[in-house]
Amino acid sequence: MSDQPTSPLGSPGDIVNWPMLKITYRTDPDKIAALLPPGITPGKDPHVNLTIYNFPVPDVPEFGIVTTVNADYDGIEGEYTLGYGIDQESAIFISQETNGQPKYPCTTEYFRLGPQVTARCTHQGYTFVEFKGVSQGENIPQGEWEQHEWWIKVSRAAGVMPDPAQGYDFPPHVVHVRSKYGTAWKEDVQGELVLRDSPWDPLASRLPMREQVSAHLWWPIFLDREITLAGKLDPEGFMPFADTISGSRWPGFHGGPPKG
Repeated sequence: MSDQPTSPLGSPGDIVNWPMLKITYRTDPDKIAALLPPGITPGKDPHVNLTIYNFPVPDVPEFGIVTTVNADYDGIEGEYTLGYGIDQESAIFISQETNGQPKYPCTTEYFRLGPQVTARCTHQGYTFVEFKGVSQGENIPQGEWEQHEWWIKVSRAAGVMPDPAQGYDFPPHVVHVRSKYGTAWKEDVQGELVLRDSPWDPLASRLPMREQVSAHLWWPIFLDREITLAGKLDPEGFMPFADTISGSRWPGFHGGPPKG
């Protein structure tokens, strides 16, 4: 009997079998540094990581895009999460309140037809990410691995507080998300990522693409996940990062949403 893995099987149309589309590109190190609050530092590689998916949360389809940058905290290499753009409103507010998970509303089109892979993400009428590619079809073996993701849980004080250091009902804490995965199947995808200007999801301007590093389809095996408070950030140093766009960690507009 062959020990070679076989591509994922299941009931036709079952969205559990949808792969995640994972894209990595290189940007400028100083661009990443500008988005990280004091206490979180840029990783060794100036990479931006996009994960586009359709997955049941908890039991209905959730289309989304996750945007992270390589970043370290407390000596641990990981990824600082700028946003989870999702189309399921019921999961946005509770995720932010409970764990600081930066979810916000976004419309994602993501599908595969034969080897063709297509994705498009839109927020407030702006399409900010597009991808078209062709899957190479063959499995790329990958062992078990751990991912460390950094979220921020914070609540600014009700009312107006003149002292930024006292301006919180719950001061900023780093949330450590440690996930362990296996890989059921993984396929390389040859394609092109396009970033388009958007004031709501400013990837193109704040994290410009210098080189597309990789793209692949990934069928994960979820082995373990732990979400814990990892430590405090300096309240005064964090204050400029407290104003954000929607529920993301993108810097806010400081004067209202953009015109147009």
